[in-house]
Amino acid sequence: MKLSDFDFDLPEDLIATRPASPRSSARLLLALGDTISDRVVSNLPGLLRPGDRLVLNDTKVIPARLSGLRHRDSLQGAVSARIEATLLEPRADGCWSALIKPLKKLRVGEEIVFSESLSARLEAVEEGQGHLRFNLKGEDFDAALAQAGAMPLPPYIAARRPADARDKQDYQTVWARESGAVAAPTASLHFDEALLAALEARGVAFSHVTLHVGAGTFLPVKVEDVTTHRMHAEWGRVSPQAAAEIAATKAAGGRVIPVGTTALRLIESAAQATGRIAPWEGETDIFIYPGFTFRVTDALMTNFHLPKSTLMMLVSALMGRDRVMRLYDHAVRERYRFFSYGDASLLIPDG
Repeated sequence: MKLSDFDFDLPEDLIATRPASPRSSARLLLALGDTISDRVVSNLPGLLRPGDRLVLNDTKVIPARLSGLRHRDSLQGAVSARIEATLLEPRADGCWSALIKPLKKLRVGEEIVFSESLSARLEAVEEGQGHLRFNLKGEDFDAALAQAGAMPLPPYIAARRPADARDKQDYQTVWARESGAVAAPTASLHFDEALLAALEARGVAFSHVTLHVGAGTFLPVKVEDVTTHRMHAEWGRVSPQAAAEIAATKAAGGRVIPVGTTALRLIESAAQATGRIAPWEGETDIFIYPGFTFRVTDALMTNFHLPKSTLMMLVSALMGRDRVMRLYDHAVRERYRFFSYGDASLLIPDG
């Protein structure tokens, strides 16, 4: 299985830099077995059945991009340097792993001042990343970070424009509640309160799980034999309530449909030990590519992904590689908008 098997030509002007407004007005490509049709996300209640269950990732994106100053005394007097930090994930020792630029201008033990209330000291450097210990914790840290930080837009958007105030709302799901992600579960960005109410009225149920999406989600695959690729690890939790709800839906003959690849990877991780959904908590580095046996997932709502990415491999595992390539050819031809702020697809393998 070669990396080139998951490549396709994508015109750059199809990469979305802003989301559709309202959220549910985004286009939706429906793949029902081998049948393709063009819809919009607001059509979703009519495409699902009473008794279906959507699995929603309730992770909350933190404004993880920070800009501050490092001050240092020298023979010439005080010297300052601008330091940019992108938080990656909290560590067990209370520090945050972070990408720091320029890392060479910061020494272990030195402090970066990000705002009047927020600062951090560099505790260690490991594998090109810094470990930052902040002066605040808990709700005080969250409040200061909300003021000082910017949303960590994906590289393919950040290269085209800087993050702004709109992104603090646009790059967050309406049900976000568990802080810790540095990237959004982007298929979930298409949902608004009106759509959720319409789905509930249709008899569609919801379960919330948590997977804190890390910056590793944007790392490219660098091996030609994709089966040798190593996934980044991300922390997740399937609560006893969510596991029981999902199991009950399966037993009743309803379909379990994760919204986004993060929710899918999490529930499949929770089923690896026994073959059935179960409460689960920990770090998962599950890599889903063609040949994978799905134990929980019946369908998937997801955005359109990068060429040669692990997410292209995941949707190919669900739908079949040849079918996915036909879907993406249709999406490019019909000028669907791609990636985090782009349009969506509803993939139902058994039409």
